[in-house]
Amino acid sequence: MAAVKRFGGLTQVELASATGLSTATVSTIVKELAAAGVVETATTSRSGRRALRVTMARQAGLVAGIHIGPRALAVALGDLSGEVLAEQTLPLPAEHRADTTLDRAALLVVDLVERVGAELDELLGLGVAVAAPVDAATGLMTVRGAMRGWEEVPVGLVLGKRLARPAHVDADAGLAVLAEHERGAAREVRDAVYVRLSYGISAGLLLGGRLHRGGSGAAGQLGHVQVSPNGPVCPCGNRGCLDTEVGEAALLDLVRPTLGEVTLRDVVRLARQGDPGCMRVLADAARRTGQVVAALVTMVDPQLVVVGGELAQAGDWMVDALRESVRRHTLPSRFAPVDVVAGELGQRAELLGALELARREADVAEGGSR
Repeated sequence: MAAVKRFGGLTQVELASATGLSTATVSTIVKELAAAGVVETATTSRSGRRALRVTMARQAGLVAGIHIGPRALAVALGDLSGEVLAEQTLPLPAEHRADTTLDRAALLVVDLVERVGAELDELLGLGVAVAAPVDAATGLMTVRGAMRGWEEVPVGLVLGKRLARPAHVDADAGLAVLAEHERGAAREVRDAVYVRLSYGISAGLLLGGRLHRGGSGAAGQLGHVQVSPNGPVCPCGNRGCLDTEVGEAALLDLVRPTLGEVTLRDVVRLARQGDPGCMRVLADAARRTGQVVAALVTMVDPQLVVVGGELAQAGDWMVDALRESVRRHTLPSRFAPVDVVAGELGQRAELLGALELARREADVAEGGSR
């Protein structure tokens, strides 16, 4: 099933190659899954020969989720039940151009639809997660400098026109907390904070079981909380924002004297492998972030803090460091101290949240049409 989801659809021979199983075993498994309604099969041809193509079974109607991150583009296709049918991720260069990235996103959506043997007419809508706060009325990013060169781009309108489908855009940290609430670590709570440790720091807020965006869509921008009044100027124009201390540029400056020119991915990889310098830099960043998260926790009193993002992939000790800092700087509760846990969805949280946004909007549209 994982192989089918990864590629959108494979013949039984291709499945055997992808999984390392024999063709006879694959045939037996496919029959069992088809009988259970988990997969669907259809006759196709490969190299002039008839073959049986296997795809995930789906309900009528498809939705797509797109996550446009600082260094990666991820696209997923799902049905209205929430089942993920296919997905793909592509790396992106630093400060990638809006037009090129949106072209790639649209092409990937079309490609995934074709892979699962569907038609574009079956696509009901798109959910798009971006690494910046978004104004709901205009679809424009509300903070300058969050994604350079994207400030004047109405992402939803552009993608909606290219695919002739409605597209809904939101901040990725907010959609991540939505996903963790639907199918991850925050399933059992109604008040949660998702802390995204990435190239910049942001948070998603779930209050009363609903995603809280704020009046301008900028709720949860932890990276732009001032922590040093006389600190460096942030791309947003203010001085001493948290991102100027624990964002990508600041972290790379700290490791450059010993490691030379490396990327943030390199730092995370080296920390995961036990490099003491990288571990120290990231743990210090988690503790500093924890101080700001503690202020947010004191104000909104969530039941749970969920930690995700690229930096969290360095190891459980990152979550431990943030948890220790949050508990040290929050008002202690006698009855329900806030817990800090790692996200269950990993780096797919934002993408799955975008898919959930598309599914919800499609449900509303279908209900309205009835």
